[in-house]
Amino acid sequence: MTLRFQGIGMTSRRTRERMIKRLQEQGIRSHAVLAAMCDIPRHIFVDEALASRAYEDTALPIGYNQTISQPYIVAKMTELLFADGELRNVLEIGTGCGYQTALLARFAEHVYTVERILQLQKKAKRHLWDLHLRNVSYLHSDGGWGWPEHAAYDGILVSAAPTEVPRRLLEQMAVGGVMIIPIALQEGQELQKIVRTKTSFEVEVLEPVSFVPFLSGRS
Repeated sequence: MTLRFQGIGMTSRRTRERMIKRLQEQGIRSHAVLAAMCDIPRHIFVDEALASRAYEDTALPIGYNQTISQPYIVAKMTELLFADGELRNVLEIGTGCGYQTALLARFAEHVYTVERILQLQKKAKRHLWDLHLRNVSYLHSDGGWGWPEHAAYDGILVSAAPTEVPRRLLEQMAVGGVMIIPIALQEGQELQKIVRTKTSFEVEVLEPVSFVPFLSGRS
């Protein structure tokens, strides 16, 4: 692994291990998720000027009015999605810089990721290619449409907050499939876990969160 991936100083392995200890203190229990968080070099997914802050427990700007989520929420959403083990195919709405995608690719047989901002998608593809993650397919599209050609999905993870769950995403869930999604309320946001049964959808409200708004269209 190159020095760029290994990191030095505030991006070193020791700094990542401190992040892992903090995640454990915050309630992350999955050893597999914690190991992946320690292995994946979060600092390469942000601008070089922000690399020294990459392992702080905070969201950071990645351009285009978008952010890379704080390590805790990335770990939490991943842990929730894969609570019952590996999933065959996962749909990610909001590729962003590709950090969450990299984590998903460690646990899913294949990740289908949708991003509405083309330049962000291009950067994410470069990062994931550098990390030799080849089980990812990319689509530049409106996230609300999902990616119906590869449905039904065993898991869906949404990285922006709509005011309600997009109907097309619900339609693309497999029976028994899980969706982790932030929902914007009149005041604040809440993280929800949705499970599709044979006849309906079961919704569990998890905790308050803060995500960028879910926007339609593409750019």
